[in-house]
Amino acid sequence: MVISVREHKNLNEEPSRLLDYLPPVFREDKMMGRFLMIFDSIITPIENTVDNMALYFDPRITPEPLLAWLASWVDIAMDPRWPLERRRELVSNAAELYRWRGTRRGLSEYLRIYTGKKPQIIEYIPGMILDEKTELGVNTVLGSSGTGHHFTVVISAEENENIDRRVVKQIIESQKPAHTDYTLQIETASR
Repeated sequence: MVISVREHKNLNEEPSRLLDYLPPVFREDKMMGRFLMIFDSIITPIENTVDNMALYFDPRITPEPLLAWLASWVDIAMDPRWPLERRRELVSNAAELYRWRGTRRGLSEYLRIYTGKKPQIIEYIPGMILDEKTELGVNTVLGSSGTGHHFTVVISAEENENIDRRVVKQIIESQKPAHTDYTLQIETASR
């Protein structure tokens, strides 16, 4: 069955809004209004994208393919193995994480985003021993932590939880102060 142009249902639709951009003589031509509907169908999705551009820059709601692009703006290499919601949270909190980089708070927050649990960070600060061999400035420094500059990160995980030790170490290495050492303990609690 052949449908004539007059029977087509699109003829009853409103003429293209693009007619408003033409000189008045063309605005009254119904054929021109229908012809411009072709361009209207192409331009409308583009205009909608541009009108909602700000939403593409929000890591909480941006389409997943754009998330890695946003992460590159704040110099975060996205690991596609992370759950989507944690990747979104990481990009959302990037500025705050940079602010606290090298601190217990920053490391704790970064690990919380990755594991979903707040880690325990224990800093080792031994007492200063004073005896007859103690000489200030020679073998003792006020405020020294002795053999310090070491901390322990303890992460509690469920037995079936998959926390990649290698990823945790990469996070710690990227967030800890350069002069410190650490010990990582991932404790699995069986139910």
